[in-house]
Amino acid sequence: MDINKLKAAHKSLKKFKYDIPVIDRGYANKTLYINVGDNEIKEKPVTKLMKDKFIGGKGFGLKLLWEGTKPDTKWNDPENEIIISGGPICGITQYSGTVKSLVVSISPQTNSVIDSNVGGYFGPFLKFCGFDSLELQGKAENDIIIYIDGIKGEIEIFEAPEEAIDSHILAEQLTEMFADDEKDRKNVAVVSAGKAADNSLIGMLNFSFFDVRRKKARLKQAGRGGIGTVFRDKKIKALVTKIGGVKGNMNNVVDLKAIIERGKIFNKEMRDLDDSQAEMRTKGTAHLTNVMNDYDLLPTNNFKFGKHEDAYKIHSDILKKDYFTQGVPDGCWHGCNMSCTKGVDDFTIKTGPYKGQVVLVDGPEYENAGGLGSNCGIFDFDYIVEANFYCDTYGSCTISWGTLLAFIMECFENGIINEEITGGLKLNFGNADAAIELMHQLARGEGFGLIAGQGTRKMKEIFVKEYGADPNFLQDIARENKGLEYSEYVSKESLAQQGGFAMTNKGPQHDEAWLIFMDMVNNQIPTFEDKAEALHYFPMFRTWFGLVGLCKLPWNDVEPVNNAETDEPAKVSEHVDNYVTVFNAVTGLNIHKEELIRQSERVYNYQRIFNLRRGYGTRKWDAQPYRAAGPVTTEEYESRTERYDKQMKELIGVDPTDKTVEEKVDITRKYREQQYEDLLDAVYKRRGWNNNGIPTIEHLKSLEMDLPELTELIKEHL
Repeated sequence: MDINKLKAAHKSLKKFKYDIPVIDRGYANKTLYINVGDNEIKEKPVTKLMKDKFIGGKGFGLKLLWEGTKPDTKWNDPENEIIISGGPICGITQYSGTVKSLVVSISPQTNSVIDSNVGGYFGPFLKFCGFDSLELQGKAENDIIIYIDGIKGEIEIFEAPEEAIDSHILAEQLTEMFADDEKDRKNVAVVSAGKAADNSLIGMLNFSFFDVRRKKARLKQAGRGGIGTVFRDKKIKALVTKIGGVKGNMNNVVDLKAIIERGKIFNKEMRDLDDSQAEMRTKGTAHLTNVMNDYDLLPTNNFKFGKHEDAYKIHSDILKKDYFTQGVPDGCWHGCNMSCTKGVDDFTIKTGPYKGQVVLVDGPEYENAGGLGSNCGIFDFDYIVEANFYCDTYGSCTISWGTLLAFIMECFENGIINEEITGGLKLNFGNADAAIELMHQLARGEGFGLIAGQGTRKMKEIFVKEYGADPNFLQDIARENKGLEYSEYVSKESLAQQGGFAMTNKGPQHDEAWLIFMDMVNNQIPTFEDKAEALHYFPMFRTWFGLVGLCKLPWNDVEPVNNAETDEPAKVSEHVDNYVTVFNAVTGLNIHKEELIRQSERVYNYQRIFNLRRGYGTRKWDAQPYRAAGPVTTEEYESRTERYDKQMKELIGVDPTDKTVEEKVDITRKYREQQYEDLLDAVYKRRGWNNNGIPTIEHLKSLEMDLPELTELIKEHL
């Protein structure tokens, strides 16, 4: 890697000098706008309205995207934007999980608003460079890199023809290129995509952070909705930020002592309780793999089943013992004691363009093990780790890829597609060799890989039109909603989780509501009203993390020792109080926990109405594929005959005796589909929406969010 040769090929297109502001109470109070089509660069002020109504993070992103696009803007129009924003808490180092930034755009997959949260250093570094948000618009003619120098107060756009595309190489190249020396590499952060993002609708972004112990640039992902595809469509090869170093109070908070005190308490909980509760420091989120299998929740063979006899082969103990490096602090930001960013060091790649190379693989996390592994009927960690690596460096969303690949495999096994269509690939469940080759095809831009890269919704259309597939069957088994693939949990026995997936604003992602244990295991929310309350509170609470720059994992993955004795243990009230205290200590405000929810409600309803502006945001778009709710096939029913027959007798009031399996499938379906419709009614009422899922003007007024552009739009749809 000759860095000087790479730099020599650069062509400077625009330089822009700016004054680096002093961050005040968590805000730089400026945003940065760059149009890569005409190379316009300008600063915008952060208004009081933005801070009062939109807070930061996703809120700022949605506001800027609304203003920068039109209702009919397409994902690949030059005017589509990518906005990256942290939040007022983002970047503090005295409490765990304060690194998150939110990325917002018009999605290639959903044709509506998408948001994706991500760790890595770019979000806080952007703020330390002087900007609360970065707003990217336009399309460049050739591949460019944008460099934001937070030491000199200078921004440069330059053509970069020689650097790599794939993220694991590009992040290393640019980290070395812009660092003064080895010690300075920790002060450089890179955003990139990869070859799969060039050739698909499911491209994602990698945000780097430099691991000073491993001396390598590592990657965290903004995976959902194809934002990496938008990034590459704009011919952006990378974004780079550089700062002079991370110091103790770069957010200039109001009450640092209060933050330190709460941070110490949480850090002690991690030290004392993690090994017995979540094993984050040794397994990361992958500890969930065996838990999900034990509770019949591990997606297997395109979500047909929730467990498998071979699941022991992907037990997290194997990752801990044979793959993840132990005893190394694995936080993706300074001061985070969860250390959940596990890595596989010195992994030898067996296939593709990097065959034989020894690499560092970030992960696998639970979603990778469940999606790339069990959901495709593959119980082999060597494959899962390699597929994880290639998804990352190629810039492909691992959740979307795992879910759409499982859909392909079920279609293959049902004869909807065959080897002639797939170019000789036997894409049956369990075929790891064919699965990894399909990924390489996508990166090369050839063969059936290009069809797979269109995502599940587009594949349904292709399979019906080109191959004569039954559209009703595909609708039932294809795990997508609003165009986005489901994340990796079996929701059939949790009505609340069905709503937690399909009623999301952006599509079925677990970062909004994960209610399976409350609903299915612990039976804490038995009535429709209980479920509606949970589907109000938890999405609003989790939305708040994305407004202020927080990771959700420190909230409830490790809980205080007495949490089960509290009135509402699922809310982890002690940690909620921590967050309120930290927010007030950063900003100098004096909100209470109820106002935290109202802050989120304002932005949540804004995003719902943004969907309405895009032609969505009504009841029909909250419909779910039936496999999310119950057994589509007789095979599925028979895998849980005792459970389903018991439910038919006790819940539906029908005696299953002498009924055929087909009849029982139909009876179960009618009942479960009506249950979901009743849930929609209850949740809409609780959220202050009408029966069509549209926020009422009265509700917006109660939130002090009755902005003219919102009320006028609602009136048009009444």
